[in-house]
Amino acid sequence: MKGLVSHSYSVGGFCFTAEGMPFEPDNLAPFRTDPVRDPVFTLKVVSKLPDSPANLLYRTDSDPEEPEIAIYTRADGYLIETRPLPDKPLACRMTVDADFRLAQMSLSGTSDAFAINNSLMLLYAFSTANLGAVLMHASAVVHGGKGYLFLGKSGTGKSTHSRLWIENIPDTELINDDNPVLRLSGDKAIVYGSPWSGKTPCYKAVSFPAAAIVRLSQAPANHIGRLPLVQAYASLMASSSGFRPFKSLSDGWHNTLERLASTLPCYHLECLPDAGAALLCYNTVNG
Repeated sequence: MKGLVSHSYSVGGFCFTAEGMPFEPDNLAPFRTDPVRDPVFTLKVVSKLPDSPANLLYRTDSDPEEPEIAIYTRADGYLIETRPLPDKPLACRMTVDADFRLAQMSLSGTSDAFAINNSLMLLYAFSTANLGAVLMHASAVVHGGKGYLFLGKSGTGKSTHSRLWIENIPDTELINDDNPVLRLSGDKAIVYGSPWSGKTPCYKAVSFPAAAIVRLSQAPANHIGRLPLVQAYASLMASSSGFRPFKSLSDGWHNTLERLASTLPCYHLECLPDAGAALLCYNTVNG
């Protein structure tokens, strides 16, 4: 159809293809790459999906400030329905095969940029779950050629802490402010920028060796300590894309988190939103 666009993208070292989009969201453009013979997944936008019986498998909690995702089982795979918020109209419906490699999506026309991005992010998480990569709910910066990831519950101050590093530690730059990719390469962890950066427009096709992970929590004073292995694993698990409905993906996800927890030093920073917290964190993780 006239006006439709198709491109291949490389994120975290993995290539995927999106075909028949009515437009290309701006955040995807920095990640364009030449087509590859065997992408990790292909998403095709179609005008209508065929009807077939489907049974509800999973629905996200009804958080009024988070997207709602419902997953249904079908004879040939899965059906996924997504809304930008629980009380908003349906943004898209997407069918996915059992291997999470081939997907078709129909758009509602109400939130198309959200639908395209959210569907690509879901498919990316699914298709790479057994390939040693995870999307982290984190803010990530680079300094001295090394990447640092800041984790924490929503509202903890991840973006603020990244900003404090940038303001107080020279030559620090933001990699991604919401969903960087963390990937194992041999016995090393690499952090990548991604097209999905929350409310901060930071879409950088870059990668750096990961130096440390820091979980943040608000406190009346600044204090930092290294987490033992079990707590490091739990911290990573709480801030990465999970796969409760799919055992085969969940097993790969847990294996990757175990290896990451054993590879990367993880810290807990109890902190104020001030320069002292950034400097204490920087000096400790590089000490």
